[in-house]
Amino acid sequence: MRYEAPDVLKARIRATLADTSRDAADQRALVPLPRGRIWPSMLAAAAVVAIVSSGVTFEATRHSGAANSVEQQVLSSHIRSLVPGHLTDVASNDQHNVKPWFNGRVNMSPDVPRLDSLGYPLIGGRLDYIDGRNVPVVVYTRRQHVINVFSWPATGAPDLSPESSTANGYHFIHSRHNGTEAWIVSDLNVGELEDFARLLTPPPR
Repeated sequence: MRYEAPDVLKARIRATLADTSRDAADQRALVPLPRGRIWPSMLAAAAVVAIVSSGVTFEATRHSGAANSVEQQVLSSHIRSLVPGHLTDVASNDQHNVKPWFNGRVNMSPDVPRLDSLGYPLIGGRLDYIDGRNVPVVVYTRRQHVINVFSWPATGAPDLSPESSTANGYHFIHSRHNGTEAWIVSDLNVGELEDFARLLTPPPR
């Protein structure tokens, strides 16, 4: 993986190397010095550059790795749910049955809109375990395709516009809005899955 260094870091590196070169040139003009005298300063500057660059790369890798880990957990849960008998803990096409079922089982009651008339019938919900916590999963279908909607509190995290990704033939939509993080996963085609995501969380008026 490659990460572009920020412009501020590039400027600091150039300034450090330029200062080192000027100091070395001034010293050579005044008193000839053995070549070995210049290397300690240049090595010190190189060490600073390496340490700062490593820190930037580590932070970028850490955040990317965390997102990938959650995506893998969501995918594994989705695949497990397709095993007969694992899709729902409460089987119902009535949002007034599904939403209250989560009360007392998780610390957030998910939105359960009724989308049957739009071609995405609700079939129930279940509990799952993602990123070290119990999370609610609301289950819809589109023809023969299962759509799992995972959600959990995202206290203090900034909003995130829906982002699409694909892994192992499954499609994901990840978003964060009003303190709630959501992952939608299905083998439904991307276009219809994005339509579903827009229906699930309509834009603010």
